[in-house]
Amino acid sequence: MHQLFDKLDLDAITRALQRHDIQPTQQRIEIAQILFARPQHMSADQVLAAVNREAVVASKATVYNTLGLFASKGLVREVIVDPNRVFYDSNTRQHHHFYNVDTGTLTDIEATEVAISGMPELPAGTLAEGVDVIIRVRQEDDRA
Repeated sequence: MHQLFDKLDLDAITRALQRHDIQPTQQRIEIAQILFARPQHMSADQVLAAVNREAVVASKATVYNTLGLFASKGLVREVIVDPNRVFYDSNTRQHHHFYNVDTGTLTDIEATEVAISGMPELPAGTLAEGVDVIIRVRQEDDRA
């Protein structure tokens, strides 16, 4: 789990990236500052827009590659809500999500609020790494 960083604390971000074996380039530091400013769920396009509002300009490929790197190194959680919609979650603690299909928002659910009564037998030679629950919701129809 990472700590959230102060927007101005470049040294802490640099050290955290290095601890995760990530070369701290200017663009990676900027992306980390945006992601870790507060607990949040952001799509790659939202990160790209936020990065490009700052002084550093990053290409779409750089942002996507950096987010993939951060996810593979455990700095963010990749939450795939459907094949065309991926969020990067700055909260790496074990938890689950509500996904509102009408608004496109993702909301955390504490892990203790979801009970799983059993797991299927795992394939031979594997270990469970985690369980992610995404509960899809939509707005109620007020016309009923």
